[in-house]
Amino acid sequence: MSVRVNAMTIVLVHGNPETDAIWGPLRAELGRSDVVALSPPGFGARVPAGFGATMTEYQEWLIGRLAEIGEPVDLVGHDWGGGHVLNVAMARPDLLRSWASDVIGVFAPDYVWHDLARVWQTPGDGEKLVDTMLAGTVEDRAGRMRELGIPGDVAVQLAEGQGPEMGRCILALYRSAAQPVLAQAGESLPSAAARPGLAISPTEDYYVGSLEGRRRAARKAGARVVELHGLAHWWMLQDPARGAAMLTQFWSSLPG
Repeated sequence: MSVRVNAMTIVLVHGNPETDAIWGPLRAELGRSDVVALSPPGFGARVPAGFGATMTEYQEWLIGRLAEIGEPVDLVGHDWGGGHVLNVAMARPDLLRSWASDVIGVFAPDYVWHDLARVWQTPGDGEKLVDTMLAGTVEDRAGRMRELGIPGDVAVQLAEGQGPEMGRCILALYRSAAQPVLAQAGESLPSAAARPGLAISPTEDYYVGSLEGRRRAARKAGARVVELHGLAHWWMLQDPARGAAMLTQFWSSLPG
């Protein structure tokens, strides 16, 4: 089914272990009617038959959804959603007016996956971890989300969308992107410079590489960098007003 939207639509893509509920406060601050939140398969959306949940398949999924829109969009991604955004920016910049991602540092050649990712990438250990993380009642899972710093109401919404299908997709996605896969993908970062890019860099986000690594990757992609001092991985929940102002300023600076 095609998505009917206005010109210069904003498209938001979230990551792991999330649903589009993470965008609620930011969308409210943006105060716009032309915002579309796309949920990757397994992360708030059903998994199509035969979908293997690899990095390449998520790139193809997002390309397909953007092609349905039929005009260039302002694409924003968080966590793995930010990875999907960058993969599209490198492969199909014609689908975009601009892009923004908060994980550009993972495409740096020296990036080392964080501890949780390395467990998910390990057969056996990864299965045990997702079973533990996604087990129990909605309230059990919401409690784990709160421990990560996610506000209570959003934590419950995320927990409602979590389950075994998400767990299978987490494992397949992270295993498909084990190094050196990401470093090799990052060799194409200059292709993303075909469209204006924004590297969102929360200074307290320890999942996505060093600040300097993010800056180097952003330079390679021709992107401007905005460092969100004092904010961490879920910056759009910690300070949605600052996040909305940052994005609005970026979009306002673009031609057209």
